[in-house]
Amino acid sequence: MLGLVRTDNDALVACLGDPQRTVAACRELLRRAETALSARAGLGDENPAVREGCCHLHDHLVDTESMGELVAMADDPDARVRIAAFQALACDRCKDDTCAPAPDRVLEPSLHHLVSDPGPHARAMAAELIGEFAHSDARALAALKASHANDPSPAARKKARWFTPAGTIYERALPPATR
Repeated sequence: MLGLVRTDNDALVACLGDPQRTVAACRELLRRAETALSARAGLGDENPAVREGCCHLHDHLVDTESMGELVAMADDPDARVRIAAFQALACDRCKDDTCAPAPDRVLEPSLHHLVSDPGPHARAMAAELIGEFAHSDARALAALKASHANDPSPAARKKARWFTPAGTIYERALPPATR
């Protein structure tokens, strides 16, 4: 399997940094689900590809204990890791409500990155996470409007627009009483 002598979780996490083995390692870790949460250790790896891979794993395997570590990855020096962390925090398809991040944990870091992250894709992913709170937090909506008006990246402006009034996702997510 994967051309490895060892196939324990730590060895598989290390394979996330190898472009030839990352897909197979990720699939195997996802198959192992609960026991693969040891991938948390990979969030501190010196190799950014391993940290990024662990963020992708946490998109599917996130639990309440690892949420804080995933939030901290939004400040990683590598843009790919920040993007993967924001994706994991914003994506609801792979999480149940018990692990969905609460605004008190993710809104401040996301607002900071929406304004100041040097990577346009990271800013766009921060907008997606902030968009989760556009109906319930005035700061979120104001930040998205400002990003839509002022971000230098067309992609980040477009993503922010989706989560503001008249934007497709904003309108689709309106509470039923306000439609």
